Amino acid sequence: MASINDVAKKANVAKSTVSLVVNNSGYVSAKTRAKVEEAMRELNYVPSQLAKNLSSRRSNIVGIVMPDVMHPFFATFIKYAELKLFHYGYMTMVCGTIGREQIEESYLDMLDRKAMDGIIMGAHTLDIDRYKKTKQPIVALDRFIGEHIPVVSSNHYQAAEKTLEILLNNKCRHVIQLVGSMILVKAENDYASCCHELFLKHGIQVHQVEVGHNTFTTEKYKKAAEMAFHLYPDVDAIIGVDMAIMECLAIAKERNIHVPNDLKLIAFDGTYITRIGERTLTAIKQPIEKLANASVDTIVQMIEGKITAKKEIILDVEVQLGDTTL
Repeated sequence: MASINDVAKKANVAKSTVSLVVNNSGYVSAKTRAKVEEAMRELNYVPSQLAKNLSSRRSNIVGIVMPDVMHPFFATFIKYAELKLFHYGYMTMVCGTIGREQIEESYLDMLDRKAMDGIIMGAHTLDIDRYKKTKQPIVALDRFIGEHIPVVSSNHYQAAEKTLEILLNNKCRHVIQLVGSMILVKAENDYASCCHELFLKHGIQVHQVEVGHNTFTTEKYKKAAEMAFHLYPDVDAIIGVDMAIMECLAIAKERNIHVPNDLKLIAFDGTYITRIGERTLTAIKQPIEKLANASVDTIVQMIEGKITAKKEIILDVEVQLGDTTL
């Protein structure tokens, strides 16, 4: 296996010159760089990644921290973000917190120790004060975790407006919202709050049923859906995230409630699961690929020192008309 000394000898340059070319640091003339690169190709020389990382003081690894990596929204986001990071020359460390503070804390510790160059944070169980201590690059997905941390999210007020339009077109006057914990400041709650405000303004009666904090299992969604049907049997519409609405559709079928004639269902996220069953859900589609690309662009710019002030990126949503509304 060729060494850096072999490359230097073949290119007739100093070992330090080869190092400058490999690490793309310092001045090397175009002619000399071409000689070194040709020698590297001929010798099939592969530079040590560890040595490059030590030289640049970077790991070339970006963490993507999500509460549940199997959840359709998060899994799709990770797929697109990983591809985009690879395009930039970064490897991805996928991290699932499963709603546990100590796991989230451990990844922040890794970032502080520079085992990663940055984190795209889609989980949030820790207090915001913990994030104030971290000076390394972090981008927040759909949540507020600090004044200094950029946020990438969908336009949730627009999403609420589009939901309202569907409800009004379907003459719905009595609605259930299946929501996460309303304690945290995150985009899902922004959507729920905007919906609640807009619905009341237009004379639509609204009931909120909490699914729970960091709830991503079908069992929890099913329990919340059953509670909604039990508490409010006379509603004419239910809105919630994809998995919750899928459970509502199943329960409606069990109870011989006709969807969409007697009950309208509107999902939020619009992931692939809304299109793979017997019924296509009407949904507010988050632009997951664009969210992933914007998050990656932002974290890379932060790592490279091109962003110093907080920024906020808000992306438009779309309506997916299915057969769970008229």
